[in-house]
Amino acid sequence: MTTSKMKHPPLPPHVAQRLAQASALRQAGKVAEAVAAYRAVLAEVPGLPDSWYNLGWLLRRAGDPIGALEAYDRALSLLISRPEEVLLNKGVIYADDLLDPAKAEQAYRAALAINPLYAEARFNLSNTLEDLGDREAAAAEYRTLLDQAPDAAEPLARLANLTVVTSPGDELVERLKSTLARNDLPADHRASLGFALGRLFDQAGEFDMAFDAYRHANAASLASRHPRMPGYNRARQDELVDSLISLPPPASAAADSATAISPVFILGQFRSGSTLLEQILSAHSAITTGGELPLLGTIAARDLSPYPASLASLAADKASALRDAYLEGVMLRFPDSFGIVTDKRPDNFYHIGLILRLFPNARILHTVRDPRDTCLSNYFLHLSHDQPHALDLADLGHHYRAYQRLMAHWKTIAGDRMLDVEYDTLVRNPETAIRNVTTFLGLSFEAACLDFQTSPAPVKTASVWQVREPLYQRSSGRWRNYEPHLEPLLEALND
Repeated sequence: MTTSKMKHPPLPPHVAQRLAQASALRQAGKVAEAVAAYRAVLAEVPGLPDSWYNLGWLLRRAGDPIGALEAYDRALSLLISRPEEVLLNKGVIYADDLLDPAKAEQAYRAALAINPLYAEARFNLSNTLEDLGDREAAAAEYRTLLDQAPDAAEPLARLANLTVVTSPGDELVERLKSTLARNDLPADHRASLGFALGRLFDQAGEFDMAFDAYRHANAASLASRHPRMPGYNRARQDELVDSLISLPPPASAAADSATAISPVFILGQFRSGSTLLEQILSAHSAITTGGELPLLGTIAARDLSPYPASLASLAADKASALRDAYLEGVMLRFPDSFGIVTDKRPDNFYHIGLILRLFPNARILHTVRDPRDTCLSNYFLHLSHDQPHALDLADLGHHYRAYQRLMAHWKTIAGDRMLDVEYDTLVRNPETAIRNVTTFLGLSFEAACLDFQTSPAPVKTASVWQVREPLYQRSSGRWRNYEPHLEPLLEALND
């Protein structure tokens, strides 16, 4: 919470008491109650910038990014101190919630105009420039951060991820190795740098050195996990898949009623080509790309506890209300959209049962890639701790087998509403693959889809730079470069 520059007369005792209650509720994580409490305070005393700031913070967590922006604007209009912090928060909402990187860039630059040394704003600006595909501008901002703080690990790692090297002796490689040699380096920074180093060794064709870097990076990522964060549990994963498979098939339903938008779900394993497919489709005139929308997961957690068991008794009227909530969430993010809007969240493969209950005629694009390439790519990626299976080769293999079992079940349920899109086919014979997809979606083929790398659509995944290149085949069969190191993975996949 910030402190206002403006001085206010003492609050009436009952308002001061409400404000204290609001603060206590916020600190206790009771979001809805805290929102109501702050609104009550501000209804009586609207000139409290700190309270508007706190209300904005809470509204975002309540799933109301537009309301959060309005609250932050009120805080700014009341001359809150450290306005750069408010602008930073606005930028995060534009970038992550509303998928509007141009406005995010504006907010971050406004924050830096106030405080040029505001490292967090510059780092977020750099990330946003990556999303927009401006490699050189992003790299320049990371270099500025490193000029200000030469030992900063995260900007160095991100700069390395933007850089192409041909030799293991490159200056940037040596800088990464030198930084990693520091004894005081936190585990999360060690992980970021280790993944970046592995990538550079891979580029240089030094596959044994690359694998060793990735192995240490995954170990560091594991060490950085909060003690309360659960690790991967194979028995629990099997139980989850069993519970999803045991659900009764969705009841026969009438066709979806006409709406302004029609969601198309792109899902599959991480690193299976989902980002590439969405970027290709972004070039089609009849498609709006939504990126990785959190809507289905939010609905499952918020409205369908215990999930997935509650799906078995989901009443038609509640399903209709949840469907409307999903569509409202899409329209909130893309108010000018119409027709097809893609929801490209790979792990929505857990939610296909929910999708078919809310949207009986939904179209689902399932991206598929060689499991060895898929799993290896996940092992080489600095995923969040929400994906703990990616830290261990044997766990990756087990997770993939469980996913295969679940998808085999979903295919019997979804029938012709689901289309497999194979990564290797897409990169080898793109026009045929894209024509199959557009036909499946009821659209005509557009040649612009073959020139997808020029699409201005923002990309917010680890594949940002791969999908801004013309199609290439060098990632197909990549696992063979690392075969001597993959025995635990290969055994698990064949188990």
